[in-house]
Amino acid sequence: MHVISDLISHLFEWIQSLGYFGIMIGLMIEVIPSEIVLAFGGYLVSQGEINYFGAVLFGTVGGVIAQIFVYWIGRYGGRPVLEKYGKYIFIKKKHIDHSEEWFNKYGTGVIFTARFIPVVRHAISVPAGISRMPLGKFTLLTTLAVIPWSALFVYLGYTLGDKWETIDEVAAKYTHELILAAIAIIVIYFLFKWYKSKKKGSAV
Repeated sequence: MHVISDLISHLFEWIQSLGYFGIMIGLMIEVIPSEIVLAFGGYLVSQGEINYFGAVLFGTVGGVIAQIFVYWIGRYGGRPVLEKYGKYIFIKKKHIDHSEEWFNKYGTGVIFTARFIPVVRHAISVPAGISRMPLGKFTLLTTLAVIPWSALFVYLGYTLGDKWETIDEVAAKYTHELILAAIAIIVIYFLFKWYKSKKKGSAV
């Protein structure tokens, strides 16, 4: 545990030394969960080392690139590759199972809302790649979801300052609200699709 703690400490020092690019690269390689990297970015904002909008911008870019990487793995490697190597980027078999279930049930529109749902949010890019969802549409929906996520955690890290490491406790109520909002959007989207298909069927 001591070795792991030292490694993480060095990673944060490395992120701090690179500033904006450290946040971006930290999210791209996702050795540390995105929420923690973004909160640390917020801490750097509170110290005056970087500014808020720059941290959100580079956090968004890094988060989107990370998901495009997973998308490409799903597209060209499929489930076997992710099941074997996904653990190195915090994606387990159960994550893939849930994300595929959601993707098959709700379609491509879930790419946005699923980013706020635990278990599926890290792996939803996998079925998108496997189904060969258009990269442009995937990138747009992913970006729209990553922006508020990055903005929230950078802000929370900023407000916490030296106590940014307590981000999990503080963020719980915010992520709970995001989950409820995401589920509500999914329900509305599903009802819209159902109504549209029913209307199309009655017109035939």
